[in-house]
Amino acid sequence: MRVRDELKEKLIRDKAIQLIVEKGFDGLSMQKLARAAGVSPATIYIYFKDHEDLIERISIEEVDKMTQATLKGFTPNMPFQKGLRKQWENRLDFWMKNPATARFMEQVKHSPIGHKVQMRVKQEFSEIMEQFVKNSIKRKELIKLPIEVYWSVAYAPLYSLIKFHLDGKSIGGRPFSLDKKTFNAAFKTVIKALKP
Repeated sequence: MRVRDELKEKLIRDKAIQLIVEKGFDGLSMQKLARAAGVSPATIYIYFKDHEDLIERISIEEVDKMTQATLKGFTPNMPFQKGLRKQWENRLDFWMKNPATARFMEQVKHSPIGHKVQMRVKQEFSEIMEQFVKNSIKRKELIKLPIEVYWSVAYAPLYSLIKFHLDGKSIGGRPFSLDKKTFNAAFKTVIKALKP
C-alpha cells in the first residue's frame, strides 16, 4: 500500500482546479490531470476513488474554505450594515486571494454537481445567515424580502464587481480594477436598497 503525501495531494487538487478553470469539466481527465501534476494516474487513485469523487471532494472543500472565510469576525447578532459589510470584506478578500477558486466555483455552481455540492455544505453556514437576516428584520434594519431577491440585492453586486475585476474589464470591455471607492459606492447603494 502506498503512503499518502499531503503535498502531492494538494498539487493534484490545485492542478485539477486549474484544468477545470482553463478547459471546463469536459477538459479534465485523470490522464490529463496526471500529466499536469507530474504523477502517474495510479497516484491520483490513492487520493480519490474516481473522476466524480475528485470533483465533488474538491468542490466541497473549496466551498467550505469560502464559508469559513466569510464568517471570520462575523456573528449573526451584528447590526445589519456592520454585518453585511464584514461579509462583503471577507468575501472580497477570499476571492482576491483565491481567483482560481472563484472561477472554479462558478463552474461548479452551473454544473450537474452544483446542487449536490451545495446540499452537502455545512448547514451551520445557512443557519447563521438565516439568523442574521431574521435578527436584522426584527430590529427593523432590513426589509423583508424573498430569499432570492435579498441575495440578488445583497450579494450579486459584489460578485459582479469581483468578476469584472478578475476579468480586468467591465461592460463593453472597458478596463476595470475594483478599488475602495467603487466598493464603498456599491455597498452604500445596496444598504440604501435594503433598509426599511
